[in-house]
Amino acid sequence: MMSTIAPVGALLLSTFFVLVAAGLSGYVIPLRAVAEGWPTLVISLMATSYAVAFTASCVISPRLVRRVGHVRVFGVMVTMLSVSQLLNVLVVDPTIWIISRGMTGFALAGSYMIIESWLNEKVTNENRGALFSVYMVVTMGGLTVGQYMVPFGDPLLPTLFIISAVIYSFAIMPTSLSSAQSPQPLHQVRMNIPRLFRNSPAAVVGMVMTGLIGGIWNGLAPVFASLAGLSTAEGATMLATAMIGGTVFQYPLGRASDRMDRRRVMVVAGGIGSVACLIAALFGAESRWVFFGGMFLLGTVLYPIYALNVAHANDRAEPDEFVDISSGLMIIYGVGAMFGPLIAGAAMDSSGPAGFFISLLVFFIAYGSYAAWRITRREEMPEEERGEFQATLPGQETTPQTTELDPRSDPEWGQSEDEEADEATA
Repeated sequence: MMSTIAPVGALLLSTFFVLVAAGLSGYVIPLRAVAEGWPTLVISLMATSYAVAFTASCVISPRLVRRVGHVRVFGVMVTMLSVSQLLNVLVVDPTIWIISRGMTGFALAGSYMIIESWLNEKVTNENRGALFSVYMVVTMGGLTVGQYMVPFGDPLLPTLFIISAVIYSFAIMPTSLSSAQSPQPLHQVRMNIPRLFRNSPAAVVGMVMTGLIGGIWNGLAPVFASLAGLSTAEGATMLATAMIGGTVFQYPLGRASDRMDRRRVMVVAGGIGSVACLIAALFGAESRWVFFGGMFLLGTVLYPIYALNVAHANDRAEPDEFVDISSGLMIIYGVGAMFGPLIAGAAMDSSGPAGFFISLLVFFIAYGSYAAWRITRREEMPEEERGEFQATLPGQETTPQTTELDPRSDPEWGQSEDEEADEATA
């Protein structure tokens, strides 16, 4: 394992710094907005601005890299990240903060893509799976560390914002001092929505629902925690508990989907998410142990359904189409993430904190119901023709370059030695 990590240690360190700062700023900004008394709908506009800019960057950043190179663009992106945090300190105003969250989303997507393209240059088909797993651990670990830094400061003071800006700046050092050559140009997103829908309607509609759910959770979960009376440490635990649930259940959920119709697993996931949200909406956070248990249950499907959609879409695709299909689904997720916070923000303004989980409940029901309906419209794919499930990052941290790191981007991934020999002979 160390022989796999050592050549990319500097890149993984840059990734860790970026994700720590992202976890810190993504939690402290909504908390400060709530403390300022801003309406939830205004705070949801920040989440929407982030999602719009993140998705746009996945299309625009490859063109910038082709024009001026990886190192320069990465330097600009990290500078934008630092400036966006300092801007929040200088001007405490909803309009400025909506703009700064857009800057953060754009720059984070660009930073992810450049780091991942460097990583992709260092991998081989033999170690791709191991490196992808390490990258997932670093990413999720960085987010969690950043979230747990918030309880050590006061969101009403500038300290946490400045610390976030400083950590973002640290991220440029390992890559700038690296002697590695710049990698190949970034993957340009190509998507054909009608073709994607014909290939797998359940995956496309499911990804829209997943985007709506993910946008609500990532954008407004800290807002719910604050309005529900949770301390900053308890709010970080709420986010971490859901993440742990998703990490633990990625594998068993994926293995189950390899052995049965993935749409049936989608139905079950929708049901589990609906039950968890219903319990949370009815009982709130008054009983902490029950609440955190519900968050763990919610996390078991909240994070894995993104990977489940990707696996289902690629079951009916050619092996060499994985990157394009997964990149297209990522953009569809981003579109859903743009509108989810707006819907939930309006619900929370009208019905209080419970509107957060009511919104999630509606979309989990829609997710499972559509998958159930699709079971009646198309025959189940034979098990031997289905691809193998692969855990992946949540949509909010996924770019087209992430799909190139994924082991499934190798057309021969999952084949037996006899099948590879047959293809080589052909």
